[in-house]
Amino acid sequence: MDSNYLIILFMLLGLLATTVPVFMALFFTGTVGLVFMLGIDAQIVIEVLYRSMDKFALVVVLFFILCGNIMTTGSIVQKLIKTANVMVGFLPGGLAMAGVLACGFFGAISGSTVATVVAIGGFMIPALIENGYDEKFSVGIMTTAPNLGIIIPPSIAMILYAMVSNDQIEALFLTGFIPGIMIMFMTSLYAYFYCKKRNYETLDKPSFKEIVAVFKESFWALCLPVLIFGGIYSGVFTANEAAVVACFYAFIVEVFIHKDMKIKDIKQIIISSAVTSATLLIIVAGASVFGEYLTFEQIPDKIATAVVSQISSPWVFLLAVNIMLLVVGMFMDIISATLILTPIFLPLLASFGIDTMHFGLLMTINLGIGYCTPPLGVSLYISGAVAGKNLVYVSKAVLPFLIIQTAILLILTYWPDLVLFLPRLVYGG
Repeated sequence: MDSNYLIILFMLLGLLATTVPVFMALFFTGTVGLVFMLGIDAQIVIEVLYRSMDKFALVVVLFFILCGNIMTTGSIVQKLIKTANVMVGFLPGGLAMAGVLACGFFGAISGSTVATVVAIGGFMIPALIENGYDEKFSVGIMTTAPNLGIIIPPSIAMILYAMVSNDQIEALFLTGFIPGIMIMFMTSLYAYFYCKKRNYETLDKPSFKEIVAVFKESFWALCLPVLIFGGIYSGVFTANEAAVVACFYAFIVEVFIHKDMKIKDIKQIIISSAVTSATLLIIVAGASVFGEYLTFEQIPDKIATAVVSQISSPWVFLLAVNIMLLVVGMFMDIISATLILTPIFLPLLASFGIDTMHFGLLMTINLGIGYCTPPLGVSLYISGAVAGKNLVYVSKAVLPFLIIQTAILLILTYWPDLVLFLPRLVYGG
């Protein structure tokens, strides 16, 4: 290996190990590689920074962030949880199942795991514990179920992947429905048998009148995912426009119908969304500079050549990639990992006959699991703060649920037709 490559690698790892922010580590490493090792004019760095943020897909991400903050401030989240509870709350483990369903509902609007674990996990973990559920079980299920936020569309991670791979975002979104339903079903099934074995108390079965009342109360909240997906796949608006439509719809519902969000709250919501969006943008910018260095050095092509010469089976390749992505997810956030690794893996996919949308879904799930793995899993820290537990405790609590998600990941890895069923059904091919 070239000594320059080793210097760059150790520089990046060293910066990350010393807790330098990810975007700064990527930016400085990429800049050193471009300017000092390759001798390229420093102006190229400025051009890369501009190009990286001059993309319409990022506007979509910003609006989904704003939409999630509006819902968290208002009462849409509580209404989604109440709806899920009336659907399954009377079953053994029903309240836990309601939390999982609520994560699916919220994920179908926000597109973010972090937003989902804050909004749903922050509410459901105390609720489960107060209702007599085992604390470790409660923390585990409500730390991992929010991964649905980036699997069930719309997904911010998928938007970024499509930005790099040039896949049709509407078709890529469709790959997440079946995996999302599988995760919800298997997690709920585990909760059912776990809670039934321990004879946890269940809620009374709601009457038809109570069910109607809850659905009536939650009508406007439930219409939001219907509006998003109905509008996208009926052709009324694009996936990009859906983010803006969802944002305005959530605002009108919370302010004028539910009346749980005040006009005075708008300033704080916009500021909070702007801060989150700025964090995302600087990560995108830093990753793009590092990615530019990789491109100049033709590292993706060299890796592709090396891998193809060593591995001939697509099954072995996918297994190796899964292991690598699971490890990467432990140390790097999904945004940085997607922007850096996608250009490296894309040249390899054609060699092994792997569909780019199938791979995008696998990458999303792999890196999503990283939210729940130490040492840098964001969801672990959020849930730990809610429950007042340390990293080790939360890491042990999530194990059974990560095993479920990893098993589903393996099924999806070697059954691409299942992942691509809906995109092919809707768009052909």
